[in-house]
Amino acid sequence: MESLAHLEILCERLYNSQDSVERAHAERTLKCFSVNTDYISQCQYILDNSLTPYALMLASSSLLKQVTEQSLPLQLRLDIRNYLINYLATRGPDLEPFVVGSLIQLLCRVTKFGWLDDDRFKEVINEAMNFLSQAPYHCAIGLKILNQLVSEMNQPNSGLPSMLQRKIAISFKDQSLFQVFQISLTSLHQLKNDVGSKLQELVLSLSLNVLSFDFMGTSFDESSDEIGMVQIPISWRPVIQDPSTLQIFFDYYAITQSHFSKEALECLLRLASIRRSFFINDATRLKFLSHLMTGTKEILQSGIGLADHDNYHAFCRLLGRFKVNYQLSELVNADGYTDWIRLVADFTLKSLHSWQWAGSSVYYLLGMWSRLVTSVRFLKTDSANLLDEYAPKIIEGFISSRFDSLQSEFSDELSEDPLDNVELLQDQLDFIPYLCRFQDGVNLQCCADNIQLSLAEVKLAWIVHIVAAILKTKQISGFSGELQEVFDAELSARVWQLINVTDSGLHSQRYGELSKQRLDCAILTFLQHFRKSFVGDYALHSSKQLYARLSELLGMHDHSLLLVAIVRKIVTNLKSYSQSKVVIDHTLSIFLEMTSGSMLGKLLLKLDIIKSIISHHDKEHFPFLDDYRCSRSRTTFYFAIAALIFMEDSLLKFKSSMDPLLQVFVSLESTSDATFHSDDVKYALIGLMRDLRGIAMATKSHRTYCFLFDWLYPARLPLLLKAIAYWTDTPEVTTPLLKFIAELVLNKSERLAFDSSSPNGILLFREVSKLIVAYGSRIFPLRNAADMYTFKYKGIWICLTILTRALAGNYVNFGVFELYGDRSLADALDVALRMILSIPLADVLKFRKLAQAYFAFLEILFNSHMAFILNLDTSTFMYIVGSLEAGLKGLIENISTQCASAVDKLATFYFTDIVTGESPSSPAALCLAQHITNCPGLFQEILSTLFEIIIFGDGGNQRNLSRPMLSLILINEETLTNIKGQILASYPPDQQQHLSLCFEKLMADITRSLDLNNRDKFTQNLIRFKNEFRSKRYAAILT
Repeated sequence: MESLAHLEILCERLYNSQDSVERAHAERTLKCFSVNTDYISQCQYILDNSLTPYALMLASSSLLKQVTEQSLPLQLRLDIRNYLINYLATRGPDLEPFVVGSLIQLLCRVTKFGWLDDDRFKEVINEAMNFLSQAPYHCAIGLKILNQLVSEMNQPNSGLPSMLQRKIAISFKDQSLFQVFQISLTSLHQLKNDVGSKLQELVLSLSLNVLSFDFMGTSFDESSDEIGMVQIPISWRPVIQDPSTLQIFFDYYAITQSHFSKEALECLLRLASIRRSFFINDATRLKFLSHLMTGTKEILQSGIGLADHDNYHAFCRLLGRFKVNYQLSELVNADGYTDWIRLVADFTLKSLHSWQWAGSSVYYLLGMWSRLVTSVRFLKTDSANLLDEYAPKIIEGFISSRFDSLQSEFSDELSEDPLDNVELLQDQLDFIPYLCRFQDGVNLQCCADNIQLSLAEVKLAWIVHIVAAILKTKQISGFSGELQEVFDAELSARVWQLINVTDSGLHSQRYGELSKQRLDCAILTFLQHFRKSFVGDYALHSSKQLYARLSELLGMHDHSLLLVAIVRKIVTNLKSYSQSKVVIDHTLSIFLEMTSGSMLGKLLLKLDIIKSIISHHDKEHFPFLDDYRCSRSRTTFYFAIAALIFMEDSLLKFKSSMDPLLQVFVSLESTSDATFHSDDVKYALIGLMRDLRGIAMATKSHRTYCFLFDWLYPARLPLLLKAIAYWTDTPEVTTPLLKFIAELVLNKSERLAFDSSSPNGILLFREVSKLIVAYGSRIFPLRNAADMYTFKYKGIWICLTILTRALAGNYVNFGVFELYGDRSLADALDVALRMILSIPLADVLKFRKLAQAYFAFLEILFNSHMAFILNLDTSTFMYIVGSLEAGLKGLIENISTQCASAVDKLATFYFTDIVTGESPSSPAALCLAQHITNCPGLFQEILSTLFEIIIFGDGGNQRNLSRPMLSLILINEETLTNIKGQILASYPPDQQQHLSLCFEKLMADITRSLDLNNRDKFTQNLIRFKNEFRSKRYAAILT
């Protein structure tokens, strides 16, 4: 660097320049400070002599990266630590806040990384206390150091093994965390009168950081509002049980400004979440609970701070923890429970009516109420719980708030309706069912006088969703008993009556209205949960009271009548909704669910309405089949129908039910070439392919698969080849066609296990080969499109999936093709190779589905068709093997496993046929020997990559990665020596001896063989090598 002034200019550009080129140049020039340990002294020079904050920031951030990523000598790390303490003490008050923050982060990082190396690093607590006894600015620096230190110890670092990270955190927790907490409490008392100061904010933040510490190493999700039990050590008991500890946080909430009083509530939330066993006895725990209830009662009475939404949200979470951590009997027996529960009920009702402002916070309150009422049946005290008084009010408040929100949503077209968002709807209905079951007499009703019909429909939709949620709790929680069954029957009867009304008269003309669609979606949800709870042989005998009450109310005395009613609603929807994909998909999902079970399926087959569906499943009877917007739904529709057809196991029934599809085939086959490229043909092909895919998905046995295969081959398949030829440039046609073929060749449940005398497997593959060759040979000349994935890549990955499934299906003897001079296999592989070579590797790795198909195809080639790979020219061979190395480095574990398998097959072939063989004899072995001669460093490069993944990665597929590593090592053991030297050379000399021992143990008891026992032994050694190596990288701590 020419001068300090020039460096300062570069730093200014790095952090402030709006010119990306200028900023990139500065970054490249200054990068040496963060990657080269020789520049550590230069960083100190900058800190000592520069006055510009951006140069100081560069020095600090560069040192942070060096400390994190480099293995620095112990003395150097101690020197950096001591320098930073003195630097912050002397220059800290004059620095910009972001520079101070960066320097403190560096101090805490070097402290953490050296915590187990030398006790001098642990003196940082006392040194921070020295800051606290000085002027306010120094006091703020001391608090910031403690804050950052606790955060640093509590969060993982990318370069630190999880085991070592946890060991450091445990040591810090055991030796220093309680001291930090005591400092925070003392400071809170000392600063109590310094209202609104920055120091108050820092000390509250410190208390919160301590209480949020991961005491048990559970690594809970910090991005979530949910927290688990706080596992504070027993040794903290005297301080936590001291009433002044709780009270100081209530006091700070009351006196501090709203922008950080939320942190006082967050501290109280964590104290309220302390595990029950922490307290020495029940009396102590009850005293602690009473203090919490008194404090929250005062907040509820005064309303202080609750106008701030952050405070309100944190307070709702605090109230929600009461029933999570304490039993209802404890709450009821606590002092002031009567007033507290009344105030909480009033607060909940106000929150429900202020639904626009309250947002999702109110669901913590509803969760508390649902847990309270669920616990009543276990209550063994005579004290009044008052829940029967307040629960009905909460239910009524919730429903009225939903109705009030509808008025706003109807006037505001841009607002999102929860009825259209399944996850949001689920959040809103999670807790209400338990309240409703607690209060059996709840009145769920909707007044429709003098309001719009649309608004009435949406209100009814809410009520039906609530009823459905109530029925769902029977499946989850097993609510039982005669009263519960009668309650379920009376609620369900009202919905069944509503169904009869909504599909008749004026309502039968409103299927195009959004409100009507929302109501029908709610009804479908009800039918889904009702069917799961009460329809079926077992349900009939276990729900006698429900059926008795339904018989009185509706005349439905058994499940067959209810099943007819459910199917009738399904049919009505499928016939009436030709333009609402949401309703169609929801309806079909229930239909498919019903046909998936063998017992329920047999019941369905007895129904006349089901027989009618099987006989008449064309677009004249179900108009949605003729709407392109619902074309994807056709697959589910025919999946469900075919599942019913195949249950009868009748070839005659199958053929007769295929007549509508046969008519489409005949129509398309008779279409002239001149008109085959018309829109009518296009949409007919799309629908037909989706229908066939659904039918193929339903073939779960060899017999039913043969029904379909014999129906298709040979008469119907030429149409598919013609469709590929005419519509290659139209993904809307080729994608469903290729997906159908992908399903057809999938040998799930051994459905393609043809007899040894049957040629069907070979015949099927020949047809598949024709289709792939036809598609592949036509896709190459097409001009690239803006959306390459949709236009080309999607079709290519489906083709690769087809070939992978066919090659791995174990129903074709592929040696027959070469033996009899049949080019089907060779042509398919040639085209597939051209397809994968036409896609840049960066694009392969960019699109997940493409990458999965690409590497799955390569795995099957290396496993079963090695000769094809080895016969390629060297440049192509190297490209494919190079792509395997790229796949190994990827983050997708399944792909790295496939790549490891392919590499292992290649290395094993080389070891067995070339290294241990007398001389390469087969043509494939000669080709591989020539490839390796041309690229002698290939195997060493792959092995080096695998070692990097094992040492630095955190994947769970170590066993799979160990397979190719042993094969590669045995090919040439000098390769391991070279890699060992390269890896050790990157570490300081004082660590090399410890790390070298890891490599020696790696090959302990390993023989020059690739048998299973030897492989398993190497896998065990490798796992031990990884754990010891990653630990010994940090000053040989774990020896």
